Amino acid sequence: MLTIKDGDADQRLDRWFRGQFPHISQGRIEKMCRKGEIRVDGGRVKGSTRLEAGQQVRVPPLPSSDAPPPTPKAKVSDADAKLIQSCVIYRDDHVIALNKPAGLPTQGGSKQTRHVDGMAEALKFGLDEKPRLVHRLDKDTSGVLLLARTRAAAKALTAAMRHRETRKIYWALVAGVPTPYLGEIKYGLVKAPGRGTGGEGEKMIAVHPRDIDDTYGAKRAHTLYATLYRVASRAAWVAMEPVTGRTHQLRAHMAEIGHPIIGDGKYGGSGQENMGDGWGAQLGGIISKKLHLHARMMRFEHPETRKVVTVTAPMPDHMAQSWDTFGWTTDLAAEDPFEALE
Repeated sequence: MLTIKDGDADQRLDRWFRGQFPHISQGRIEKMCRKGEIRVDGGRVKGSTRLEAGQQVRVPPLPSSDAPPPTPKAKVSDADAKLIQSCVIYRDDHVIALNKPAGLPTQGGSKQTRHVDGMAEALKFGLDEKPRLVHRLDKDTSGVLLLARTRAAAKALTAAMRHRETRKIYWALVAGVPTPYLGEIKYGLVKAPGRGTGGEGEKMIAVHPRDIDDTYGAKRAHTLYATLYRVASRAAWVAMEPVTGRTHQLRAHMAEIGHPIIGDGKYGGSGQENMGDGWGAQLGGIISKKLHLHARMMRFEHPETRKVVTVTAPMPDHMAQSWDTFGWTTDLAAEDPFEALE
């Protein structure tokens, strides 16, 4: 029997087990859990079970550690290390905030081998463990992405996200001009399966609020939006706050109300130009065809000091160029346009 120490609390059983016995594979740990060979306080468990301080873990007889060591993790290339370190916009002993580039996935997935989570090895800055992701951004969305540098910080930030105790403000360029200028969207979202074997191309389908309870798999979703500036009737600079945090929520919601985010091929019909009187998520001309969605600001309570921290991320080049084209400057917008609504 091994006793869980305070410093190992809230860790997944499989990760704790690999830390204790690095020569045991993930597959072997899961098999021992299924067969009931690994038990916690006498009960059967899964590899994903979260451990608590003081619990007793039964460890069955294990093969000798003389077995070949596991294959070492791929080293982050010097170029990728330099890239991800250049994205740091806030850092202390507990939290790191990045300005994630558009086009870089947050985590690995179908055919994705280069991502923030893998590059996080280059963000240790003297600590033993790499920082942990506490939320995600879509691959083509840029902006503020938080990582926790300690297990305790990860637990606190994850709980804050779950209980909606953080503020996230996104900026987008959308087709047409949303009216009313200040509003909210409460369409539910349900996942439509993708075409590929790995779920490539999966998409969220909007569900009218009255139909959510009767639609299998649908989840409630809530977005606040504020139309800040407009270009005649063709396009608008919109700020959005996701009250809930569903997959593709902002993109699906804006498309559902008839104002897809510029450059959004999945939800906005990327092949069509929007001339102000029709559907489509491209403006044409010199406006970039990349997705114009940016996590501009995040406000959270620091997991250690309990002080409120606000992190703001500069826009990516393609959005900054579009703003320049329309004569907009970032100081025209309030940091939090929804503050007055509280």
